[in-house]
Amino acid sequence: MKKSLLRAAVPLLFAAAVGRSAAAQVRPELPPTSPTQTLPPADDSLRVNLELLPDSLVAAPVPVDSVKLAWLRTPPELRDLVGDRISCFETDVPHVFNSHVLAFVRLFTERQRGYTQRVLERENLYFPLFEKYLAKYNLPTDLKYLAVVESALIPTAKSRVGATGLWQFMGPTANDLRLRRDEWVDERMNPEKATEAACKHLRYLYGVFHDWEMVLAAYNWGAGNMQKVVRRTGKKTYWEVHPSLPAETRNYVPTFTAIMYAMKYAQQHQLHSPTLKYQYAEAMDTLQLGGRAFDLTRLARACGYSDSMVLARLNPELRKPWLPHGYRPYAVQLPAAVRPALAVVDRETLFDYCRPLAELPQPVLPRPVLLAGVEPFPTRGLAVAGAAAGGHSSPPRYRRVRHTVKRGETVASVAERYEVSSAQVRRWNNLGKRSALTPRSQVVVFVPLSATQLPAGPATTSEVQALVATSNRLPLAVPARVGTSKTKLTPSETEDATEPVLTRPAATKPASAAIRATRSTSEAVASTAAANEPAPTTYTVRRGDFLEKVARTHGLTVAQLMARNKLTGEALTPGQKLNLQELASEPAAELLTATREAATAAQEPARRAARSASRSLLPAPQVHLVQPGDTLYNISRRYQGLTVEKLRELNHLQSDEVKPGQKLIVKS
Repeated sequence: MKKSLLRAAVPLLFAAAVGRSAAAQVRPELPPTSPTQTLPPADDSLRVNLELLPDSLVAAPVPVDSVKLAWLRTPPELRDLVGDRISCFETDVPHVFNSHVLAFVRLFTERQRGYTQRVLERENLYFPLFEKYLAKYNLPTDLKYLAVVESALIPTAKSRVGATGLWQFMGPTANDLRLRRDEWVDERMNPEKATEAACKHLRYLYGVFHDWEMVLAAYNWGAGNMQKVVRRTGKKTYWEVHPSLPAETRNYVPTFTAIMYAMKYAQQHQLHSPTLKYQYAEAMDTLQLGGRAFDLTRLARACGYSDSMVLARLNPELRKPWLPHGYRPYAVQLPAAVRPALAVVDRETLFDYCRPLAELPQPVLPRPVLLAGVEPFPTRGLAVAGAAAGGHSSPPRYRRVRHTVKRGETVASVAERYEVSSAQVRRWNNLGKRSALTPRSQVVVFVPLSATQLPAGPATTSEVQALVATSNRLPLAVPARVGTSKTKLTPSETEDATEPVLTRPAATKPASAAIRATRSTSEAVASTAAANEPAPTTYTVRRGDFLEKVARTHGLTVAQLMARNKLTGEALTPGQKLNLQELASEPAAELLTATREAATAAQEPARRAARSASRSLLPAPQVHLVQPGDTLYNISRRYQGLTVEKLRELNHLQSDEVKPGQKLIVKS
């Protein structure tokens, strides 16, 4: 009985409990209030607005700050340890510890351990050099870690914006600091010169801001930009203007502090390893080149190095592993250990061996000499004479056609007619890109022969003699006018017929057939004779013609043209007639004399220019174009040995005022 009662009461009790909890979660309705009704007091529980806790599941999303997240994820013991170590730094450079610094400390000691270890390999090579110049200019020694932030101690490092070297100098800054840059040498990559220039620049920035954190930010972003931020915000310390800086500059000072901590406490973070290849400075020697051409790769082979670029890496400021002849005096850095290997040879032998391949003498190419009485282009008569002498040459693959230009024709239309390109027509006739064709002038076109038109073999001597005799007996036929339509060329339409076909009339045919055959034979021989006729014997000078152009057009030399027309000068008059045919009484001595006179006249301008150049031995003065913001003091610092007084004297200036665009002589 009791069990049955309990079974009936349990569901009732459960329903009652659930009903009360649900009723407790229902928000009570507020009584309606009128506009004139006063609000209840603030401590009324019905009017309290409950705020969601930060760890609530329905809380509004908050942007995640990676720096704060790294701070919260860092164990408190490690946070306190790093903070105590950084606060114990005895230095004037920035060593403030906060969440930004801690984030970069964990980056360099945990996630980017390989980067820090590569820097530790080069630490002993460059840090002694940095410490020497920092002590020379009375700067904090710990500024040596700035080069790690800039270039990771790589002397040839180059940023995406063009900053180069260990200290990442831009071009204008390098010019102000008198670091030389040219095609062969970039002194921004010279560790010693760049380090001294960086010390001068840091000393100048400290004189402007008097705060090392601001100095580091100005080194990264520029002194002018930092001064603008200071004027705009009215604040003077780095952490006060920190929110107003770009992202790279905001992370610059924390990165510097983190790098300094990671390298000082590298042993405690197990960053040193026996597998690292540590580099150390070695004793160096110099070799003065004195303007000679020099190749470092050949010197490395002479010294016995297996790697030919080892000496080029010891001179990182060289853009190429060799220097040309006549370059300014330059001293090559060499290890002192190679001195005994170089002492066995004399200095001249060493420089002769180390000359670059580009500077070694090259064999002179043979130059064709123009012989007196030999024409550069063989004529048709010479070709016939060669064939009569029995000379067998390869059959021609092109047919030379002389086309008379009609009104309205262009280079493109002529090229299309003969199925060649416009560039070929211009090249064959020495025409420029903008040159137009003149009506009634002649252009030469080389038409390729098809396989069926190629001759079977060279003509025999009897055939050539019969052809020449027949062409001398028959009158010359006037070639037919060439139409403008695109048709296939026939031997009667061209000037050149490679293999003319002679038709002999049969005696058994009627007279009309014999007459037609004779007429066709006459036309064929006439076309052949027209094709083999020599070039025009005279030429009438037109406006714009000169002696070299006329000679080149007709396949002659200037000396031959002057000798055949007995010209004493190269001046031509429009309408003047020039003889293009070789004179029967033209002696070889007279032609040789004319050739020498023409050569002397052609070389006279070059001799005159060389004579004038030899007179003007003084170099042209070096001029500087004034840029906005330039002063006489800034300009004088950019040029070696130039002072403000000398600059005034060279330019006859009465005051220190200069204007942009003004040209100043900086070296006479």
